[in-house]
Amino acid sequence: MVMRRMSREGGTESDTVRERIIGTATRLFASLGYDGTSAQMIADATGLDVATITDLIGDKRDIYVAVIKHAYMAKRAMYDSAFAEFTPDRAGIHLLADRLLDFSVEHPEVAELWIHRWLGDAADVTGLEALYLKPILDRLTDATRSAVGTDVDIRVAWWIIIWSVRGFVVGGLLNKEGHPVRPSPPVLLQEFRSNLHQLIDRMLELDR
Repeated sequence: MVMRRMSREGGTESDTVRERIIGTATRLFASLGYDGTSAQMIADATGLDVATITDLIGDKRDIYVAVIKHAYMAKRAMYDSAFAEFTPDRAGIHLLADRLLDFSVEHPEVAELWIHRWLGDAADVTGLEALYLKPILDRLTDATRSAVGTDVDIRVAWWIIIWSVRGFVVGGLLNKEGHPVRPSPPVLLQEFRSNLHQLIDRMLELDR
């Protein structure tokens, strides 16, 4: 499911078209990667011509940056809501992890975008990690550092949590018969959530 953003009150038609382009490009970049997606493919899928898209957003690189920023803004809004309820303790850390998991299940395209990048996709579009990953990681580590054991590298720990959630959302789990199962069944999601909590407790020394 591609993220949808409500149009602003009094927004222009070009705002609506721009959001449609970003939504379509998000699906394509998440499925095929940046390198596997052309501007013409985005235009065809959106029902527009390349010139119109270029006028509204820019070339393929500009569209890609807009997609990554759009994903970041949605995730930042999710964390804003989570931090409004956050307490610097075990329950608070579980809350942050749960919100990340729920957001990622609802918006798997965000995980797919970053996994493509980590596999070398869009290697010529640099600096996005510093702009759109580091601020979130900094916020998580700063908020939770005081709640964990003194021997814990909280920054690395959050990377492990993020990687675990992204891997689950994109790849699911392997069942007893050896078949991959997508993360959508509620029972499977609850099983992963429970084990994620156990991982967090032990890794962050929260069970001591």
